[in-house]
Amino acid sequence: MAVVSQEAQVRRAATMQLSFNRIVLWVVGLGVAVLVVWRIAGTAAQGLYGPDVWLMQTLNGLVQGSMYALVALGYTMVYGILLMINFAHGEIFMIGAMSGYFVLNGFHQSGFLATNPVPALLITFLVGMGVPPIVGVLLERIAYRPLRRAPRLVPLICAIGASFFLQQAVRLLFGIRTKVYPTVAVLSGAWTVSVGEREVRIQHMSVLIIVITIILMVALYLLVRKTKIGKAMRAVAEDKEAAALMGIDVDRVIMVTFAIGAILAGAAGVMWGLWYKQVIHTVGFIPGIKAFTSAVLGGIGNIPGAMMGGLFLGLVEAIAPTALDISTQLKDVISFGLLVIVLIFRPSGILGEVLTGKKA
Repeated sequence: MAVVSQEAQVRRAATMQLSFNRIVLWVVGLGVAVLVVWRIAGTAAQGLYGPDVWLMQTLNGLVQGSMYALVALGYTMVYGILLMINFAHGEIFMIGAMSGYFVLNGFHQSGFLATNPVPALLITFLVGMGVPPIVGVLLERIAYRPLRRAPRLVPLICAIGASFFLQQAVRLLFGIRTKVYPTVAVLSGAWTVSVGEREVRIQHMSVLIIVITIILMVALYLLVRKTKIGKAMRAVAEDKEAAALMGIDVDRVIMVTFAIGAILAGAAGVMWGLWYKQVIHTVGFIPGIKAFTSAVLGGIGNIPGAMMGGLFLGLVEAIAPTALDISTQLKDVISFGLLVIVLIFRPSGILGEVLTGKKA
């Protein structure tokens, strides 16, 4: 009886400590929320920015978030099937950006870009989306497949090593100098929209990026929900052993998943180059971490969550510094602070991940 009573006291003490920790977390969270609301209210009361600024920041956030979302989809699909974080996915994004640069720069030097900008852009996107899946599939086949039954930490360490390997391989092959995307005349213009007494320039490039992102997201959603390979992907994500017993080639499905994620990351890489102009062998690191953050925010393993998480993070990065009246250099602090808050108060993400018994 004494032993049982002692165990009950230990459990009661642990429960009380857990409750106390939760109360402290919620108090801190409430304090942060009050501080944010106070700063936003102060900015609004002072009228520092007009509606034109908010519209411009929203557009910039959608452009940034679109690229985050496309890369985040690769993270979330691989996790949904293999329960691993492919930290080399940022380098897949970088390879897409580099591939697009070499193609577009070749067209620029030959004069083809000036005379045929639309075909040149189309071919650039096709190559930028075509090279990364080759690298992604080889990465899965050589580095990840032999470790499929290993403890989760082993593939994670392998992914980090693969990230550095790809980064340094590109550095050795193409040098450390920054590559500058040539200007595409047809995308350098802008539409002028009147907002109150001011005018806002909506760049052609921003509209193109948002439209392409929407098309790719819809295509992915239809692929996963309406096609045979999509059903196979969902079956493998639910239970690989049961899917194999039903005649599904699990290895092929995993390979296709890596390829699709790499295609989307390649498209985002070309968009990044066209938008920011400069690419280098380390260009995939920060966007890759931000895309992983987006996947966690939306709910890792949840495809609609990755889409929403990427757009949400892009909007927060663009609007929050203005709303809080702080330097835009603090946007990374805001992004990763938001990640910490979500992990503390809602670890499953905004939309949440639907876990099976085996995944849990």
